[in-house]
Amino acid sequence: MNLIFGRAAPRILIVITVLVIVTLAFLSNRLFRNLTSAVEQNQFDLMKTIIRSSLRAAEDRAMARAEMIANLPSVRDIFAKRDRERLLAECGPMFDIQKAKYGVDQMQFHVPPAVSFLRLHAPTQHSDDLTKFRPLVVAVNTDRVARKGLVIARTGPAIFGVVPMTDPAGAHSGTLDVGMDFNPILDGLKATYQLELALFIAEEPLRKFATGLSGDVLAEENRRGKFIKFHSTHWALMKDLASETDVINVTEEGYTRELRGVTYGVLTMPLRDPGGEPLGLLAVAKDFSASRAAAGRSLVWQSLLALFAIVALAVAIIVVIRGFLLRPIQMINERFASLAKGDRSCPIDQPETLCQEMQDLAASYEQLRTADEKRVK
Repeated sequence: MNLIFGRAAPRILIVITVLVIVTLAFLSNRLFRNLTSAVEQNQFDLMKTIIRSSLRAAEDRAMARAEMIANLPSVRDIFAKRDRERLLAECGPMFDIQKAKYGVDQMQFHVPPAVSFLRLHAPTQHSDDLTKFRPLVVAVNTDRVARKGLVIARTGPAIFGVVPMTDPAGAHSGTLDVGMDFNPILDGLKATYQLELALFIAEEPLRKFATGLSGDVLAEENRRGKFIKFHSTHWALMKDLASETDVINVTEEGYTRELRGVTYGVLTMPLRDPGGEPLGLLAVAKDFSASRAAAGRSLVWQSLLALFAIVALAVAIIVVIRGFLLRPIQMINERFASLAKGDRSCPIDQPETLCQEMQDLAASYEQLRTADEKRVK
């Protein structure tokens, strides 16, 4: 009986201990994985917020510049007189500074409904009818309400602010738009937030409206389904993170992808014009290796701690069962066996070192042994 208990009891207890610790480690790992997923989801939400706020800020900057210039008395007077040369002399140096320092890509005056009067970014190109190409300008000239948003202009997509202009007497005289170049905005986001970005524009409106676009942009290697890659902060990376399938199946939920041993979180955010019509999308990627590395380290530490706990508890079980239970029982059993054979010369040594239950059993043995000695006498 002792042999069976001595072998079976530690095994059963150790197996139970292993199962409990493995279960706890598994649950702990699941919990940490959920926490990692929550952290990454927060990163996706932060990426969305950064992009949306940056685009809104660019729209506001374009609108603010347009409002400021359109309300300069000298500009209002010169434009109302349709004096192109004076208007260029008045606004040209200001535009050059804005373009060089602040990412202003285009600035253009229009006469109703949408005829180009002066392009400060291309002064020699004017008098062309933009009615079919710039519906935002037509709308502002029609209802005289300022508008802002993403527009595909002659040189490509830009963020515009379009405002109505009045002559000195207050009569409507036309419109002024200011366009912010997308490229510096994306490059600034990379420098500030360590994001990688790629701007994709639908090919059909790009070919239709961006008549002054260079042929390099429309090259075959930039095509992703019905979209054209217009600009990217790191195309060698983004072309793998935002494949043709990803670009076609736009999702703002985000996905992760491992590339060259690094895990990236990727968002594809649709872009629309002020009227709500889709114009393209912005693919945004961020290095998620820090959170994944933390999850990997956590798994290693959890595994090591679980292994240490299993070994420590297994040793403790063996020591407790053998040292505090099996050996005292074996010793007392040997004494009872001797007593049964008539040998009363074997007292239990140092019974005080035994646990309380074993001490009671040892006391019962001593009573039987000494009682037999008294009867013999």
